[in-house]
Amino acid sequence: MDSFIVSARKYRPATFDTVVGQQPITSTLKNAIKNKQLAQAFLFTGPRGVGKTTCARILAKTINCENISENIEACNECESCKSFNQSHSFNVHELDAASNNSVEGIRSLVDQVRIPPQVGKYKVYIIDEVHMLSQAAFNAFLKTLEEPPAYAKFILATTERHKIIPTILSRCQIFDFARIRVEDITRQLQFVADKEGITAEPNALHIIGQKADGAMRDALSIFDQLVSLSGNSITYKQVIENLNVLDYDYYFKMTELLLQGKTSEVLLLINEVILKGFEGSDFITGFGGHLRNLLVGRDPATVKLIEVSDSIRDAYIAQSKQCPENFLLEALEINARADVQYKSSSNKRLMLELALLQIAGLLKKKARPEPSLSNPSLPEPEKPGEPSKPVAKGQGTTPLPAAPPDRSQPSTPTETTGSVLRRTEPHAVTKDPVTSPAEPQPETTSLSDEKKEETPAPTKLPSGISLKITQPETDEDDLEDHLQEDGDDMPNEHFSLQHFLNAWNALAEQMKEESQGLFLAMTKYEPKINKEGVVRVAIDNMVQNDLIQERKSELLNHLRKELNNYSIQIETGLMENQQQQKAYLPREKFEKLLEKNPEVGRLKKELDLDYDY
Repeated sequence: MDSFIVSARKYRPATFDTVVGQQPITSTLKNAIKNKQLAQAFLFTGPRGVGKTTCARILAKTINCENISENIEACNECESCKSFNQSHSFNVHELDAASNNSVEGIRSLVDQVRIPPQVGKYKVYIIDEVHMLSQAAFNAFLKTLEEPPAYAKFILATTERHKIIPTILSRCQIFDFARIRVEDITRQLQFVADKEGITAEPNALHIIGQKADGAMRDALSIFDQLVSLSGNSITYKQVIENLNVLDYDYYFKMTELLLQGKTSEVLLLINEVILKGFEGSDFITGFGGHLRNLLVGRDPATVKLIEVSDSIRDAYIAQSKQCPENFLLEALEINARADVQYKSSSNKRLMLELALLQIAGLLKKKARPEPSLSNPSLPEPEKPGEPSKPVAKGQGTTPLPAAPPDRSQPSTPTETTGSVLRRTEPHAVTKDPVTSPAEPQPETTSLSDEKKEETPAPTKLPSGISLKITQPETDEDDLEDHLQEDGDDMPNEHFSLQHFLNAWNALAEQMKEESQGLFLAMTKYEPKINKEGVVRVAIDNMVQNDLIQERKSELLNHLRKELNNYSIQIETGLMENQQQQKAYLPREKFEKLLEKNPEVGRLKKELDLDYDY
């Protein structure tokens, strides 16, 4: 039976060019050899498994090679290279400082330094884990390290640079080894798999690379372990089961449920995760990374920061388009807070569930009114039975989007109070002073008179919800009578209500692939269109309003071209629960209090107060 050699030893780099992930360091060492500018002492520092000892051995072998190639690599044919490859070179000495950390060990090393090399140019001393030397050993080593013989070279390696005294550091050239990138580890694992005739899924190798945390040796050890389990085929499912890693699908599914506000299914999904044996802290950490990847995936310039395989990166990019940026930022804040509080919580599962429910409520939570939908300086709404008050120009109205310059009829303004929209009649058209007094003036109709003549049928909405927008219902024939051509340059053809709804629904289906949130905002409630061609879209919160406003020009262009009518405009109106929502959490109570007394917000800011979560 042949003896098994682990992959970390079998595929250990033997030349500078085969070192993984440390190209700046290997290039510097090769240039130093080429220019004959070798220092008397080197300090290689960095995390475990990144190639410190490997580079030290390659450097020791190369500087003693008798026939160095033009690429500054050892020839592997001379006597020095052969003795090094067979592990009995008299010019390279390796010392483990963990087991030889006394003054006697250093004195023995100093005595050996006095003997010149019999073969080759240099005697190289590699001291691994040098931070383990005692204070007395460091002091005994100082003089030799500062003024060694010309043929003596020292290479010190450590994972804890801060434990080395400054007098040692000042006598060495210091090389900081970085953690190896996941892509580099994955590429090397694929190389090893091809050499060994093993089939491995790219996603599986990426998981191994992430689990290794930048250490190539750890990655190869995990690779050998999985090969022993699965034979000549490594699958993604086997990797996540044996390394106790939560599948990406759980994070993607959880995010989708949170965006849709399905709290019951969120609780069931987290229960499934816990039943699989995962700790809540593991989910919080993984979900935080997932939200971070979604945030950086929104910008093409930062997509490269997502260290996953190409297929999963595409999934992140697709889902990031459905997530508003403010939602991701607030969700990350809640997740980070839960991560801090989780260890000290007596009911850890409740802490996890509460954090997820808070994230699920971000899109449901009633957003503060924005200038486009409300104005704090607006007059109080009219009480029933009172005559309608004239509204001064520029006050209490939110103008419709700008119409084409040739429109003959002015747009009907919409008066808003809080999140409630209601129709106001256009002002009377004032004639020029030179107009003959005998000429009849256009009549104006008050809102109360209009309601007396015709009361629109109430809009059917889900139970417990009412749309705080009053607008006249318009049938197909009436709609065609009122949508007149009012522009000379742009077409304004007649169209039926059904034709409009078909175009709107088709447009929503096109948006579904790009943004699930926008699709929901367009299809949850049926849009209405009034006599002036203004499309009213009912929304649940300001996040949906932002989604529609971001794509408003694209929506308008599509509808105008599809219906061949360029007088169409789009407005949004907030939905409001019929029953007053009760505040449970401290932050919700604060927001309720802030609505009643704005001075509370100034007090919170001046005293630098925070919510008691």
